[in-house]
Amino acid sequence: MSFTIIEQAPARLNRSELAVPGSNARALEKAASLDADVIFLDLEDAVAPDEKEQARKNVIAAINTVDWGKKTLSVRINGLDTHYMYRDVVDVLEQASDRLDLIMIPKVGTAADVYAVDMLVTQVENAKGRAKRVGFELIIETALGMANVDEIARASKRNESLHFGVADYAASTRARTTVIGGPNPLYGVLTDRSDDDPNEPRHYHWGDMWHYAIARMVVAARAAGLRPVDGPFGDFKDADGYRAQANRAAVLGCEGKWAIHPTQVDLANSVYSPSEAEVTKARRILEAMEQATRDGKGAVQLDGRLIDIASIKQAENLVRKAAQIAGG
Repeated sequence: MSFTIIEQAPARLNRSELAVPGSNARALEKAASLDADVIFLDLEDAVAPDEKEQARKNVIAAINTVDWGKKTLSVRINGLDTHYMYRDVVDVLEQASDRLDLIMIPKVGTAADVYAVDMLVTQVENAKGRAKRVGFELIIETALGMANVDEIARASKRNESLHFGVADYAASTRARTTVIGGPNPLYGVLTDRSDDDPNEPRHYHWGDMWHYAIARMVVAARAAGLRPVDGPFGDFKDADGYRAQANRAAVLGCEGKWAIHPTQVDLANSVYSPSEAEVTKARRILEAMEQATRDGKGAVQLDGRLIDIASIKQAENLVRKAAQIAGG
């Protein structure tokens, strides 16, 4: 273990993160009844330019009047390259209650972008005497953002999570895409010809064109103590496709995934919740460790296998997550 200790972001459940357009007042009210861990009220991409002002008013009213229960509540502001952003920050923080937990910053390209929003948020919080400090969610959705992802992750003490914005990232890198967040049949490999039989059929295997981007974001997030979260999957009628992409991101280390439609919430919660079997095995590992400590043994074994420190840490994480979900 390095002598450098990573300070962890607040431990929030972040399995599912539901996007709700700020321009749709009915959707804002309905969102509170869904089982999403995090809800972000969107003032950016889901809102047309001539609806920005009304959407901002809708979001402020929803924060103040809707019963959000134990859900984490976030607002996605407009980008720093627009003239909407400063009013989003000022109006929301001056007029909304302390029920707001997070601000989501889109298209973060440099650490200075985070610094700029941090400065504005801090000034408003101090001026208004807000009791709760707002945290930051940062979307990595440009080539510039991915190139600077390490500095971005460490740009503010408010930072809590990094999110992969696949659609804008694809546009920024000029990638060829099909479904938002889905695979592309052209991204694959063809097996070699057989030396023994030139006529033996060759097989084509699809690849994951987003593997590098998500893995890179996960490393930057974890190195800074933040939660990595996978972004949207566009075809909300394709449950199997969503589940496959969510499983891939979970294997790479993400804690959750966006839901752009209510039907995707339960899918995300399922993928990012440890199974009963996994939790049971994790508890057995920890019990074996405790027994070995009582017996004065340096090595821990379970079911004929040696348990190392990494396995113990993974078991602790699983049990902690299960307890977090149970206390939901």
